[in-house]
Amino acid sequence: MSQTTIPRAAILGTAAGAIFMAFFGTLWAGIGIRGMQGWEFPILITLSLLIGVLLFIGAIVLVKKSSQLSNKVINKDREQWRKKNIWFGIIFSLEGILIAITSYICASTNHLDLFVPIMALIVGAHFFPLASLFQVPFYYITGILLCLLATLVMLTLPVKTIISYHHIMTWWVSVGFGSALILWGTGIIVCFRGFKLLNIAKNAAGNDKLSTRL
Repeated sequence: MSQTTIPRAAILGTAAGAIFMAFFGTLWAGIGIRGMQGWEFPILITLSLLIGVLLFIGAIVLVKKSSQLSNKVINKDREQWRKKNIWFGIIFSLEGILIAITSYICASTNHLDLFVPIMALIVGAHFFPLASLFQVPFYYITGILLCLLATLVMLTLPVKTIISYHHIMTWWVSVGFGSALILWGTGIIVCFRGFKLLNIAKNAAGNDKLSTRL
């Protein structure tokens, strides 16, 4: 496998994926914290931010280390990446539109409790086309886990509960923190995948240089 097989663009793609997971994972944790309705434990807020920041730093390190690689790609690969980026934009836009429609309907019908689990279903579903688009099979697992989480929460848990006379939005807390863990876990796996590709590319580059000298 040569370096040209794994250009810097591919490494940057995994880093971008890890950054997305860090950001949205932390947002989902925020939803879970909001569901506790003022009964947040400072350690949860701190831990959520810390995990997101650490994952973000890992992605930035990956970007910096990949700067040593060539970003040269053949015309066919460049065209493929252009099409992938277009389709990613379409998928991401459709996801946003569906979430906005869901938010409007839930607010209009006074069923905001349904918004978070339905949003998790939408987010989970959007990982299926991404798995095929970017050739990341683990995204299928991420999508399945998010959809299962939202479905099981709606089927098995009460919408709200009371603990020590304090009202808690059970669905928001469960789906929020559960989705955060799933996305953070996915981000870590994607980040490690990026470092693995980076090592392969560097080893290939080293072998190419050695062959040239010989």
